[in-house]
Amino acid sequence: MANPLADCVSSLRSSNHLLGNSISILDSGVNDFPRLAKVLQTTKHFELLPSSALSAAQSQLLSSLVPEFNNLLSRVETHLDRLERREQALIARCELLDGRMSMSGANGEAVGKDGGHGRKSLASEGDGSREALKLKQMRAKKERLGYTVERLELQAQQKQRQLRLSVAAQ
Repeated sequence: MANPLADCVSSLRSSNHLLGNSISILDSGVNDFPRLAKVLQTTKHFELLPSSALSAAQSQLLSSLVPEFNNLLSRVETHLDRLERREQALIARCELLDGRMSMSGANGEAVGKDGGHGRKSLASEGDGSREALKLKQMRAKKERLGYTVERLELQAQQKQRQLRLSVAAQ
């Protein structure tokens, strides 16, 4: 009886050895599975989209950006218009002041800080003649009105320039 059991034991040992070899082969194959899964995984480098999806995305992007661009452009135009008006006002003021300086230099009179021509000195001269004082006041008023007319003429010229520029821009 020992003989049949010995055959069973040897058969069991060979089966155990065969199973051990199979496990080691499977283990080496299974251990490499994560790397194989990563290598065999398909990566889409370029994804093809239908033209309808592409045009929808473009129109959505366009509809979101156009109002922002228009807002920014209007703000820039407003600021540029403001700067242009300020520049023209400064130019007109400079021309007006140049004109006043040239007129006062031609008449040989000094213009005071307030634009008057020495009213305090006129009143303090003490010549006592009311007509002479009135005559001097009338001359000062005439000069002030002349300055006012000159300023209005320069403003009219400036408005004409602005009108021509706006017509030319359209």
